[in-house]
Amino acid sequence: QVQFVESGGGLEQPGGSLRLSCVSSGNMFSTYIMAWYRQTPDNQRESVAIIGSVGSTTYADSVKGRFTISRDNGENTVWLQMNNLKPEDTGIYFCNTYPEISRYWGQGTQVTVSS
Repeated sequence: QVQFVESGGGLEQPGGSLRLSCVSSGNMFSTYIMAWYRQTPDNQRESVAIIGSVGSTTYADSVKGRFTISRDNGENTVWLQMNNLKPEDTGIYFCNTYPEISRYWGQGTQVTVSS
């Protein structure tokens, strides 16, 4: 049974930073391509950052240069460092495999960027 547990969200001012964490259960984490997804207030969900099993990364244009995805396969953890936050970064952030596996969606962590 694979479970992803996200944490680290919160309320931040524009220009601020947050670091999100996602811990995975199970013993297959190192084989997964992982991604962070953002669900906006209008319930649109998009991938914002993707990391391959050995560390190659891809970013959505909207976060390129501001967000950094990383992982530690020994700790079954993937992180999302978010810098220079903007109000449009507001949403619920989830981690999942890429492409996503629907039964693996967790609760996510809320990020709100507002002054």
